[in-house]
Amino acid sequence: MFSISNRSAVEPFHAMDVLAEATKRRQAGHPVISLAVGQPSHAAPQAALDAARHALAGGRIGYTDALGLSELRYGIAGHYEKRHGLSIDPSRIAVTTGSSAGFNLAFLSLFDAGDCVAIARPGYPAYRNILAALGIRVVEVPVSAETHFTLTPESLEAVQKATGERLKGVLLASPANPTGTVTGREGLRALAEYCAANSIAFISDEIYHGLTFVGDETSVLELTDEAIVINSFSKYYCMTGWRIGWMVLPERLVRPIERVAQSLYISPPELSQIAATGALGASTELDVYRESYRRNRDFLTRRLPEIGLSIASPMDGAFYAYLDVTRFTNDSMEFAKTMLAQINVATTPGLDFDPLEGQRTLRMSYAGSNAEIEEAVERIAAWLK
Repeated sequence: MFSISNRSAVEPFHAMDVLAEATKRRQAGHPVISLAVGQPSHAAPQAALDAARHALAGGRIGYTDALGLSELRYGIAGHYEKRHGLSIDPSRIAVTTGSSAGFNLAFLSLFDAGDCVAIARPGYPAYRNILAALGIRVVEVPVSAETHFTLTPESLEAVQKATGERLKGVLLASPANPTGTVTGREGLRALAEYCAANSIAFISDEIYHGLTFVGDETSVLELTDEAIVINSFSKYYCMTGWRIGWMVLPERLVRPIERVAQSLYISPPELSQIAATGALGASTELDVYRESYRRNRDFLTRRLPEIGLSIASPMDGAFYAYLDVTRFTNDSMEFAKTMLAQINVATTPGLDFDPLEGQRTLRMSYAGSNAEIEEAVERIAAWLK
């Protein structure tokens, strides 16, 4: 009998397990409302759909360059010029099969097995799991109100002294999942300068850019050319299932990323690249969607404390409410399972994001429609009584 590798023994992504159970219940006829995954309820913008239809009518979808279609790379460069006033050489842009492929490529190109990379706790679980599967050691740095729910040079210094580890990389998301934290310009500058001074690779996850409601949405590219930026069409552009993202790279990292991408992915899907090129011009439509998330955010900010669910961190960006559920339970996993079984509302237990203290927390996505969010909260309110 063949054996199974140790690297596959990562924790499950509980949000996806919850989604699978919610889908099963919905297919069985239950009136499920899923707040478990960060998936916009809106369709891809019309310009993206039109571009994809036109490409399909041509009848041929094939391979592209490993780094992506030149039209899309130039379009992404134009996005940075328009939104951030930056002149980015399109040759520094790599199109990827979703941001997940971007993380794989970054980790493989920057780190060797045994290297140490710092991430925030609570934080996105796929960071931890991908790094662990690649044999890279993860140093989880606790974030709280004391650190404004973000990484700081001081917290990075402290964790290195406490663990005796020397960091090779730092990964930060702003806005962050699950906390919604927006790291402002000066916070990003401090981290970028600290990483540069200590020969640490700085990876900036900016996939929730465009969805900042409070604070300063700064791309680290405004501050340095040495950081690695990962972004995606999934969130602001409402294209989760199209699996298309991008990286902006220091020049010397482009060829290593390209070499690894050629063998792992051949190229990102051409149809998705064509649709994404169209989506770049759809900001008017997409900003309407953004305002629907803002309405959900405002509703939850008011209503959740009224029903006894404390908001654990400021909802400054992305589309998540990270909740303290200790008034009702110290086992958020069982709490989430019972909620789904009894009132058909799916949420994500905090253990996905914080393996040490996540049993005290729950994440709720407010990327759905206003009616869905309001109905879900009223079901929860009645259930908690």
